[in-house]
Amino acid sequence: MHHVNHFRLSAAVLVFFVLAGCAGAARVPSPAPTVASTPTPAASPDLEPYFQGFDGAFVLYDRNSQTYTRYHPEQCAKQLLPASTFKIMNALIGLETGVIPDENYILQWDGTQYEIPAWNRDHSLKTAMRDSVVWYYRELARRVGAEKMQSYVDAVGYGNGDISGGIDRFWLTGALRISADEQVELLKRLYQDDLPFSARTMRIVREILVLEDMPAYRLSGKTGSGQTGASHIGWFVGYLERAENVYFFATSIEGSSPEAKGVTAKEITRLALQGLELLP
Repeated sequence: MHHVNHFRLSAAVLVFFVLAGCAGAARVPSPAPTVASTPTPAASPDLEPYFQGFDGAFVLYDRNSQTYTRYHPEQCAKQLLPASTFKIMNALIGLETGVIPDENYILQWDGTQYEIPAWNRDHSLKTAMRDSVVWYYRELARRVGAEKMQSYVDAVGYGNGDISGGIDRFWLTGALRISADEQVELLKRLYQDDLPFSARTMRIVREILVLEDMPAYRLSGKTGSGQTGASHIGWFVGYLERAENVYFFATSIEGSSPEAKGVTAKEITRLALQGLELLP
């Protein structure tokens, strides 16, 4: 785990890196990004205080300037369990295969009592995305089936592409992994209608990802919480539309504390976006 003390550098070294970062890509736009490339990061404020106690990653892509901002680039490239961020893909695949007709399709709650009260009722694709209802998306995956699921995961090039570990839990406890960098690339393609799904399917999923629709901005995204061994994992991935620009982001956190979860990653992301003067 990264602790704040591990990052204390001499003032001279710190000034050198800040100046080097500022001199990097603020002037020269990154080339057309791919998952494999590592464009020069844009200058950014110190994001370390937001991640205290966690191994953290933050990636932000500015569409207009075509530049990236990264906190801990090596962690941004590390593939982690996607947890509920896979609901984005699961919804796309469910719609495209016709397993569900639209975002209002209801699945009935089977009466199982869950610790999260919002799960204990019937849900639609839209409300299940909003409340991150695991049982709905597990049933969706079972209806899609392993063969079609694998074909779409391969067609998209999602993470490591490994859906072993059970058709209704491979993204929760199985072998599937994806990095923060890859999450951002997926979101860019979703926004640009550049995934192997119909325009209707992608539009529906974009609509159900909207979290805040304000006069000055619109925030869309999905949290995720998981665990591999003793390590807890939290995600928040999405994009921010404001001032005729779009900023795609992914935040991941890891740690031994159960506080390394999606809601914490979401809070950290908001602080980072505020620090970058993109959110009020």
